[in-house]
Amino acid sequence: MTTSRARLLVVDDDRVFRLSTAALLRDEGYDVETANDGHHAVDALRADRFDLLLLDLRMPGIDGLALIEALRLWGNGIPILMISGFGTVDAAVRAMHLGADDFLTKPVDPDVLAERVADLIERRPWPDSTAVNPAGIVGRAAATQLFLRALGKVAPTDTTVLITGETGTGKELAARAVHDLSTRRSGPFVAVNCAALAEGVLESELFGHVRGAFTGAVRDRPGLFETANDGTVFLDEIGEVSLSLQKRLLRVLQEREVTRVGDTKPVKVNARVVAATHRDLHALVAAGEFREDLLYRLAVFPVHLPPLRERRADIPLLVSRALDDLRARGPNRHDLACSPFAVRLLRAFDWPGNVRQLFAVLETSAIHADFARIEAQHLPPELRVAAGRRLSNAPGETTEIRYRATSDLHNEREAIVAAMAETDGALARAADLLGMSRTTLWRKLKALGLTSAPPTEGDPARRSNVIIEQRGDA
Repeated sequence: MTTSRARLLVVDDDRVFRLSTAALLRDEGYDVETANDGHHAVDALRADRFDLLLLDLRMPGIDGLALIEALRLWGNGIPILMISGFGTVDAAVRAMHLGADDFLTKPVDPDVLAERVADLIERRPWPDSTAVNPAGIVGRAAATQLFLRALGKVAPTDTTVLITGETGTGKELAARAVHDLSTRRSGPFVAVNCAALAEGVLESELFGHVRGAFTGAVRDRPGLFETANDGTVFLDEIGEVSLSLQKRLLRVLQEREVTRVGDTKPVKVNARVVAATHRDLHALVAAGEFREDLLYRLAVFPVHLPPLRERRADIPLLVSRALDDLRARGPNRHDLACSPFAVRLLRAFDWPGNVRQLFAVLETSAIHADFARIEAQHLPPELRVAAGRRLSNAPGETTEIRYRATSDLHNEREAIVAAMAETDGALARAADLLGMSRTTLWRKLKALGLTSAPPTEGDPARRSNVIIEQRGDA
C-alpha cells in the first residue's frame, strides 16, 4: 500500500535556510538529507542515490555552478533546482545552460518551492513504485499518502468506515478502495446516494419491501443490504438521511439484520458498511439533525480526504490520468497533451470542486484545444486570472507571469473582460490583476471597444467608465 518516497539533497551554506527547507520538504512527505557545501554534497551524491538536488549558487569551495558542471560530466542526470539569494538573469541562464532544471531566488515562497520540487520529481522515473497504488487512487503528495495508509490499514478488517471530505474529493473511489483491498473483494459493491432519493424510495432501496407494502409493490424485493451480502454497502451523503431512517440504520449496524418495508420478520445480513459525507456530522448532532449514537456507529474508523488544494503535488498525476482517459474515449486523440505552463496554472488554482472539477475543466479545455496540446489560453479565463494572481504574488516570480497566465494573442479580450468583471470595473485592481499599468490597460480597453472615457485620477475608487459586454464566455 505504501510507495517509495523521493529522496532529496539540500545543499546550502546558510544553516537556517538549509534546515528550514529540509523541514518543509519533510512535511511534504519527502526523505531529505542536507549538506553545507559542495564538498559534502559530492560525498553524499557518491554514497547514495537522490531523486532531486536543491542547490545554492554561491558557496565556499565548490560553488553551485561548478557542482552542476561536475555532475553533468559524470553523467549524473539528477534533476537540479538552483536556489540563490544572488539571483540574476545571467546566473539563471548560466545555471540552465550547465544543466540546472529550474531556478528560484530567495526568499522562496514555501508553496512555490513545494510546487517546483513536485514538478521536478514528476519528471524522474520511480523504478520501484507506481504513481497509481493498487486501489487505483492517483497521488504522491504527503496528504494523499496519509489517507492511503489509513485505507490500507482498515481495508482488511470488517470495521465500519466513515469517509469525510469536500464534494469532489473522491469519496466513492476511496470506498471502492476499501472494498477492493478487503477480503470481501469478490463480493458485491453496492453504492447508494442517500441525497438523491426521496425518503420513502430510499427506505425501500435500503431495506427492501414485501408484496403489497405500498402501491406498486407487486412482489417481494430485497434491499441493498441483502443484495450486498458478503460484500460492501456504500452509503454516500449519509448526512442527508432523515432521523426516522437513521433509527433503522442504527439497528442494521447494531443487530446486523434488516426488516423489509411491510414485513415484521427480520432478515440477517452480512454486509460491511462504508459511509461518506461532505457535511460536519458533529455539527448536525449538535443541531439535533443527526443521531449521536449512529455517528459513533459509523465513525468507528474515520478517514478524511483532503481537498485538492492541500495536495497540489498530485495535480500533474491527475492531469496525466485525465488525459489518458480522454485519449481512450475517441479516435484521433493521440496528440492530446498539456503544456508545462498550463499545468502550473492548474496547480496554482484552488479547485473548490476538487478532482471532479479538475477533470471537467480538462475535458472542456481539450475540446477547445481540438484534442491536441492544451495551452494556457484553452483554460477557463476565471481560472487563468485566479491562478495567475497566485503565481505572480509569490516571491521569486515576476508580474509577467500573471499577464502570461491571463492573456495571449488569441484571448486577450477574454482575459481583460474577465479581470474587469472580477474587479467590478476597478481599473487599478484589474491592471494589477493582469500585470500591466493602468494606462496600458486603459489603452487596451479603448482599442477593444470596452471603454468610453479615460480613467479619472481623482476618483477615489479609481474606476473607469468601462462597458463590459454581456457575453456568455465572460
